[in-house]
Amino acid sequence: MGRIGVGCEGTHGVFPKCNLTCSPCYHSADANKVPTDGAHTLDQVRRQMALLRERRGPRAHAQLIGGEVSLLSPDDHAASLLAMRAAGREPMSMTHGDFDEGYLRALVARTDGGLRLPRVSFAAHFDSLMRGRRGMPRPRVERELNEHRAAFALMFERVKQQTGLRYFLAHNMTVTRTNRDQVAGVVAAVRHMGYSMMSFQPAARVGDPRRWGVDEQSVSIDEVWKQIETGMEQPVAWQALQFGDPRCNRSAFGIVVGDTWVPLLDPAVAADLGFRDEVFNRVPAVSLSGEHPWVTVAKVFRLALREPRLAAMSLRWSRRVVRRAGGLSTLVRAAAHREVRGLTFVVHAFMDAATVIPAWRAMEAGEVAADAETQATQERLQACVYTMAHPDTGELVPACVQHSVLDPVENKQLLTLLPMPTRR
Repeated sequence: MGRIGVGCEGTHGVFPKCNLTCSPCYHSADANKVPTDGAHTLDQVRRQMALLRERRGPRAHAQLIGGEVSLLSPDDHAASLLAMRAAGREPMSMTHGDFDEGYLRALVARTDGGLRLPRVSFAAHFDSLMRGRRGMPRPRVERELNEHRAAFALMFERVKQQTGLRYFLAHNMTVTRTNRDQVAGVVAAVRHMGYSMMSFQPAARVGDPRRWGVDEQSVSIDEVWKQIETGMEQPVAWQALQFGDPRCNRSAFGIVVGDTWVPLLDPAVAADLGFRDEVFNRVPAVSLSGEHPWVTVAKVFRLALREPRLAAMSLRWSRRVVRRAGGLSTLVRAAAHREVRGLTFVVHAFMDAATVIPAWRAMEAGEVAADAETQATQERLQACVYTMAHPDTGELVPACVQHSVLDPVENKQLLTLLPMPTRR
């Protein structure tokens, strides 16, 4: 962080409402009492992104997140994404994935049939802890949702074939003791569905306490990662690149070639780590994500001319990746059958409100906590790479603080600002 990127960003208080009921749920008890209002959403998105740009620089990844994004009208949703791009953000819409193809087409298309959004990113959340999905209102096990997971990805592929839409899809899943041992099965199934990322979140005790079972226990980040490796039937090393505190985040970047996941950087290979360090030292602030493919090619070509030593290292690194993939002939055959694609694995471990609240209060007072648990929470908050902005105060806060400390107060304020329509 601070060398290649500034981390991720997210919106808050822009559309708290959701039309599913999940256990657990990070929303505060008042979230669903606030209606979705497009004008409010767009105003808040613009203001929050402006502060993030001012304080954190011209480029970042940002999530359009709150309640359920598809409850926004397609026009309001599109306007919000365009506002985020105008602030230099690469936006990702966070959804439960329970919307129709007609909504997607209305979101990305202009009235003349062209694309107002040539590229979109969506993170779709599917897990058996969710309640109310059409066609699967109360899933009993994770495999019952595989049809819905596949249908979501196929919907984007159909629109791509017909309109030229470019897209990036992430698959999100909350993990508790209830579904922990099913993560491996989800990984094995989803890796062939067309998602470019699989992200898992061990559940934190945040939000509405009524949504947690009395005896439900948290799951460790190590347990989830072991399930990922079981599902892939191979080691999935994450140590080559680290974002923030390893107690919070783990990421492994690679490509799938047939049934095999190939790491782009192998932490056991010294040459890979040397190449990584050379990129960090010589390529500050070059953003390739979200660009049109030809723009990416042009940037890489210009960089190769400017940094010939790095270009030579890139060729040697490419040869190592090809060898890990089984050789050039294997890679070519897999590409011919459309069996080569990028696939990133991520685990984000949020923290319980009961530990975040005292840690944050102490940090606000400039104090270092005396007890080890609260002190560890403070360390993780200080290393946070997921930030939310408060334009009224100029404050930037970690996401765990937003959800644990600020969301309950914010949603009570929204009850007055955006009252639900009165039925007659």
